[in-house]
Amino acid sequence: MKTGQLALLLALLLALPAAALGQVRSGLPLPASGDVTLPLEEYNKLVDLANKPAKKPDAPPFPYSIKRAEMKLQVTGESASGSIQLEGEVFGKGVTRVPLVTGLTILNAQEKGRELPLQQEGGTHTAILPGPAEFNITLETGLPLNIEAGRASLSLPAPAAGTVRLTLSIPGDHTNVNLSRGLITGRSSSNGQTTIEATLEPAQQATLWWATRENAAPPAPREVRFLSEVKTLVSVSEAELGMAALADITVVQGDPAEFQVQIPPGYEVTGATGASLESSEEDADVLTLKVANPALRSHQFLITMEKSIDAPKAELPFPSFKGSQRETGEVLVESEGTMELTAKESGSLKRMDVKETNPFLRSLARHSLQAAFRYHRQPTEAPGLALEWVRFADYAVLAAVAQQATVTTLVTSDGKSLSEVKLVLKNQAQPFLKVNLPAGASIVSAVVAGETVKPVEGADGNRVPLLRPGFRPAGSYSVSFVFMHSGTPFEKKGDAELTLPKMDLPIGLLEWEVFLPERYKVTDFGGDAIPARLLPVAPEEEAAVTATGAGVYSSNGTQPNGALDLTGRDAGELLEVMPGFADVDNLRPGQLGGFVVDQAGAIVPNAHVIVTHIQTGASRRTRTDAGGRWVVSDMPSGRVNITVQAAGFTREEQQIEYEASRPSRFSCVLKIGSVTDKIEVVSSSEAIARASQQVEREARKAAAQVENAPSSNVMNLQKRVAGVLPIRVDVPRAGNSYRFVRPLVIDEETKVTFNYRTEVGKTKR
Repeated sequence: MKTGQLALLLALLLALPAAALGQVRSGLPLPASGDVTLPLEEYNKLVDLANKPAKKPDAPPFPYSIKRAEMKLQVTGESASGSIQLEGEVFGKGVTRVPLVTGLTILNAQEKGRELPLQQEGGTHTAILPGPAEFNITLETGLPLNIEAGRASLSLPAPAAGTVRLTLSIPGDHTNVNLSRGLITGRSSSNGQTTIEATLEPAQQATLWWATRENAAPPAPREVRFLSEVKTLVSVSEAELGMAALADITVVQGDPAEFQVQIPPGYEVTGATGASLESSEEDADVLTLKVANPALRSHQFLITMEKSIDAPKAELPFPSFKGSQRETGEVLVESEGTMELTAKESGSLKRMDVKETNPFLRSLARHSLQAAFRYHRQPTEAPGLALEWVRFADYAVLAAVAQQATVTTLVTSDGKSLSEVKLVLKNQAQPFLKVNLPAGASIVSAVVAGETVKPVEGADGNRVPLLRPGFRPAGSYSVSFVFMHSGTPFEKKGDAELTLPKMDLPIGLLEWEVFLPERYKVTDFGGDAIPARLLPVAPEEEAAVTATGAGVYSSNGTQPNGALDLTGRDAGELLEVMPGFADVDNLRPGQLGGFVVDQAGAIVPNAHVIVTHIQTGASRRTRTDAGGRWVVSDMPSGRVNITVQAAGFTREEQQIEYEASRPSRFSCVLKIGSVTDKIEVVSSSEAIARASQQVEREARKAAAQVENAPSSNVMNLQKRVAGVLPIRVDVPRAGNSYRFVRPLVIDEETKVTFNYRTEVGKTKR
């Protein structure tokens, strides 16, 4: 349209009578008639607006919506029936599939008074509805009740609607109804019926339960038969006798809900724990242990008790399980302090070597072991033990004793060694520690309870002060000294020897860490100290742990030091804790173990490992040690499922055929991520064996790196050389640590020997 035509059109509009314009928009003031001229820019804007296509309305995010659901149910007999009314809308044109309810039995369906056919897909009832239109559907439904002794419950799947309301009528006046996954908003009772009104969570399974007066007939009880094995640690102290009984129960017949333990007269029970223990009650001299799952075939308990004494002798009967078909056991006696103890056995008690006792029973001991016995309890005679002892006061025998010695040695490339000795002492009156240094060694510093003291050099050896002016120790305290040895320079290869000096006081446990430059590869360690990895776990780490022949079990449902939280685990699952390290190379019948590494071949410590026997459901839980190794015990033959999971990695599952008489290793590689993978292994093929061997080689290599990593003691000593100690020595900054221990050192030298060779490509640092 040209500009002149537009002007003419506007002029005609302005020339219309006011009455005609009033028909279009009455009541508005009209402008004066005349011509209107628009700028070309404004005209172009009007043309652009006229040419723009109309905006299409947004499509709904879903083709349908269920706005409300009203459920009205009546409980009759052993079922509940009623109706469900669904109101909603179909947004799109044509027919739409609308899922209505899931997990319910539908008897009839109507939509606005007409029969409505439904389709069922995987337990979901679906309607075919036209649109766009609103719908109002009524469903007649019914579902069974769960009837138990004195209790009825109803599992009700709520529809996926905007709001879900429930009205439920239950027989009985003022019946107390409970609801999970919802909120009860109203209760009423009349004519022998209790009616509740509730709001349910949409698309969630709601559970309602209430008490009933109907009691199910109890099944005829089966005769209970079980075997018991009781391992007892007897602790003799100055004022009391203590007992810790480790009981292993094997159920042969029946489903026992509790076990009764006969407690020796005069003893007070101080604790009762176990993986399957639910509660315990003590009445007179009988302790009742109630289990959470009577169907379990094996149970483990730890029972501790104590008794005050006022004479240096005692008659000891032992705890026993009432009704046991056969009871065997072991007895281990320990004494606190210095004493001479005489033990006389009676009944079926037979003496045995202390070294032959169960290792988990020995791990509970904290003091000197005196005697050990085994027994098979007979119906006509009970095993008994008579003890007599003579106690010696500690101060009359020893003026000072070192509970622990921690030694850190730094070895340089030219053969010099710098050693720091830290002692934890109990000192009655000994003023000095006599130190007989090896030839070529000298003490450079000494510290008593945090303050520097001056060593003294005498004709018969060096002396380190154990006391200082104004210091009166009331308990244990620390003394440390540093000495340097000239040594012999290293060559390309050869033999070397390191020696710790004699000290004129007994040391309970000596721990020695030797730090060598990384350029030297060392093998064939010898001497009178042993590698630390060969020792079992330290007693303080097992203080809250109970043990059986199958492993060590946590007394409170967790591993020592909070390693593993198993809250909520099944009552039959066992938590197995490995002593020090898992010996995956020497698996015994019934054991199952292996390595856990990541995709780069690095070990994965503290990974959760769950081994479940698929047929019986028996489970064993453990965690990998610092070397990525794990072992569980007492696994029967058959198909087992192994689940491995660690923070930051995917969970891995393996199903294998396990033969208990020929135990073998099964290793796992964890992937980084959060997706769960499941791997099913049907047989131990050669390819699987080769892959497992490769994983083990990588795990052993990574475990060696972790095992030889220097501790904080090495780092601290390196810093002291740089800024505190009054010596100049070029200590290595990079290298490997080798740890040794030696128990009960009494004025003796401690030596470590090894072979070494220089690795090509390594440079001196």
